[in-house]
Amino acid sequence: MIKVLFICHGNICRSPMAEFVMKDLVTKAGKRGAFEIASAAVSREELGNPVYPPAKRKLLEHGIRCDGHAARQMTRADYDKFDYIIGMDSSNLRGMQRICGGDPEHKFSLLMEHTNRPGDVADPWYTGDFEETWRDVYEGCTALLKEISG
Repeated sequence: MIKVLFICHGNICRSPMAEFVMKDLVTKAGKRGAFEIASAAVSREELGNPVYPPAKRKLLEHGIRCDGHAARQMTRADYDKFDYIIGMDSSNLRGMQRICGGDPEHKFSLLMEHTNRPGDVADPWYTGDFEETWRDVYEGCTALLKEISG
């Protein structure tokens, strides 16, 4: 089983969008049973909170539900459990390094590094542009799935 963990600052916008987009993509590819997909935060600010309403609406516009999500913080144990740990921006990577004490197995990457447009996923918490974030997340998850699936 391939285990993928998406990380953002609060686990209420970008990382849950990536989690549920990736789940949708693997289901449509007929590979749902081959993957375990989750998301988490580097901060404790939003612990227990659901997906931020505008992010949830953007997912629903594309027929993707995110019911039952509760924000959680990444733990050191996640490093041992997951094969791919995907951050949304360079600040997330620093937090991931701090929480896990490094990345000796080279599991960390940024989502957009898997596309031909490396960089950060736009943070809608600051931009208010959930469409731009959707495009980044969808493009990144599509490229990541293609890369992982060979």
